[in-house]
Amino acid sequence: MCNHMTNLNKHFEPKNLSDKVALLFTKFLRLLADTFFKKRYGHRAVVLETIAAVPGMVAGMLVHLKSLRKIEDDRGWIKILLDEAENERMHLMTFIHIAKPTAIERFIIMIAQFIFIITYGIIYLVSQRTAHRIVGYFEEEAVISYTEYLNELESGTIPDQPAPEIAINYWNLPLHATLKDVVRVIRDDEAGHRDVNHSFANILNIRKRKELITKKKYRVQKEEGEKVLDQ
Repeated sequence: MCNHMTNLNKHFEPKNLSDKVALLFTKFLRLLADTFFKKRYGHRAVVLETIAAVPGMVAGMLVHLKSLRKIEDDRGWIKILLDEAENERMHLMTFIHIAKPTAIERFIIMIAQFIFIITYGIIYLVSQRTAHRIVGYFEEEAVISYTEYLNELESGTIPDQPAPEIAINYWNLPLHATLKDVVRVIRDDEAGHRDVNHSFANILNIRKRKELITKKKYRVQKEEGEKVLDQ
């Protein structure tokens, strides 16, 4: 487990249209979450984590298929993305024990997951860099939400409670660990996913720029060649 305590306030400033679209999409979903859940952090976490577990699995699958189709190396992306999906799934399993969602809330989880699988899959097929930037911004918001959750726990506004056994086993926490300890390690996980996805988006931005430069050079060379032939 990595400690990202010094990077909790990190924010990637949007630099192009793709980044701006990703940030706008994220802020819209944040508004919905704030409207529906307000300070019911446990229930908010259940719904958000079921959505957060989707991008890594969808992206990992699509990168896997692309690697097979083009017969090219994935540069380790598939494992990173699938590990991220598994980590987010464990966040969900943990908060299921904490929030104990009702049958109606479980139904909402299923609907939200179904919609987001389709939505994110389409976004990833259209623009990988936008998709990864969206996850980077999602994770920025997750860090903020878990920091707010932790503040409520530390102030006593929300009662602390023993950490679920599943969390103690997964993160190797002390047997006397509490919900505050769980929120801290999950927040650190989210900070790590934030950095990874912003890095992936940056890499894809660089690739895109190189492709555009190559195409421009080819076009210029072609035009110069046509001029020579015309002379």
